[in-house]
Amino acid sequence: MGSEHYPVKHSGIYHNLPTFDPAIKNLTAIVTGANGISGFHTMRVLLASPERWSKVYALSRRPPPKEMMGLLKPEERSRVQHVAVDFLEDPKKIADAMTSAGVKADYIFFYSYLQPRPPPGAVVWSNSDELVKVNSALLDNFLGALTQANIIPKRFLLQTGAKHYGVHIGRARVPAIESDPPPAHLEPNFYYPQEKSLRQFCEANQTTWNVIRPAWILGAVNNAQMNALHPFAIYAAVQAQKGEPLYFAGDWDAWQGESHHSSAMLTGYLSEWAVLEDKCKNQAFNSVDTGAISWDRFYEELVRWFGVGKGIHPPEEDLSKFHEIKGRSGKDTPMGYGPAPVMRSLFSLVDWASKPENKEAWQQLMKASGGQLTDDPFRDPQANFEFGDAAFLRVGSLAMNKARRMGWTGFVDTIEALFEMYSEMGDLGMVPRMKVNAAKPLV
Repeated sequence: MGSEHYPVKHSGIYHNLPTFDPAIKNLTAIVTGANGISGFHTMRVLLASPERWSKVYALSRRPPPKEMMGLLKPEERSRVQHVAVDFLEDPKKIADAMTSAGVKADYIFFYSYLQPRPPPGAVVWSNSDELVKVNSALLDNFLGALTQANIIPKRFLLQTGAKHYGVHIGRARVPAIESDPPPAHLEPNFYYPQEKSLRQFCEANQTTWNVIRPAWILGAVNNAQMNALHPFAIYAAVQAQKGEPLYFAGDWDAWQGESHHSSAMLTGYLSEWAVLEDKCKNQAFNSVDTGAISWDRFYEELVRWFGVGKGIHPPEEDLSKFHEIKGRSGKDTPMGYGPAPVMRSLFSLVDWASKPENKEAWQQLMKASGGQLTDDPFRDPQANFEFGDAAFLRVGSLAMNKARRMGWTGFVDTIEALFEMYSEMGDLGMVPRMKVNAAKPLV
């Protein structure tokens, strides 16, 4: 019986979540990439239902840090078993590690991902061939190991993302819908060979799959390099420490444009729903919060959260002062026609983080925290701030029509999700404690 026959529930800031047949009990799951934003938060979602999920095997090279595991209740931690595996190694070695650990899996959630650093000065994701080579190998080796270990799940969920639609290449159709043909002819993208490998595995083993495609992902984990809005908390805290206002790097159109994000916790709830619903088998789903924000409203809250006394400096109006980054045009775009999109930038967060006065202000914050603030992202500005610069890329919107038509109703206000993320990052020693106790939801 599907979840539509049961009432929805609320969990903190997450609303209208599905509930399931109480007869669904004692399930086991593999979550790969459990150290990452998506893997860790899906694990949290599963562990929050102890009757339904009796065991979660966290597969990664290293166990989740103790600070992250500290976000879980002791009972939840007791149901996690870490298995050390490297998916770039031979499938036989991976299979042996799973067999030795007694791994069983009714369901598998795959989030393993590697981000090879592009050449100096190149933009994020520009090294597409290397991304394909490494990330295709991660999944192919794991699938091969599952076959050798005779672990065949009822459903295998793979998370990819909005780049499936080519939003990082140039002008793409909006909103993106799951049936849109992927622009595979324009640029190599590891999502496409991964989906092909997964389908082949499921057909060969007579099982089923799901693919989940989020936008910018939000959630607190120790390794936050791919969390595009983490750098903005650092920026706000440092500007407050220096007694300076917040400046916006984009133009007025970007300032007032809607941005769509995908909190990892809500995407985790959607992923659980997808694998447990029989009607969702062999389907791909977009995943966004459906609580769009603008940079205008986000900065307004940043000022309040981190005590930026000088407030916000209005966006620059003189377009001649901007550095322009143009996408592709015409037939080289996902749409197949139209002018090149233009992203304007007044300054780079990577450059900002490289300035001595900002590094010094962060050191002052660390010292003033009495040992609570322990992370220093300024040790590697390129790695820790480049996704903040990429966040100005307009990815359009992802339609949630398909999931809604099939019964999904989950919702979170992205402003509240951001506040929760920064609060938990405070617990992890990654950002200073905020000056207020709650976000102002967009209602």
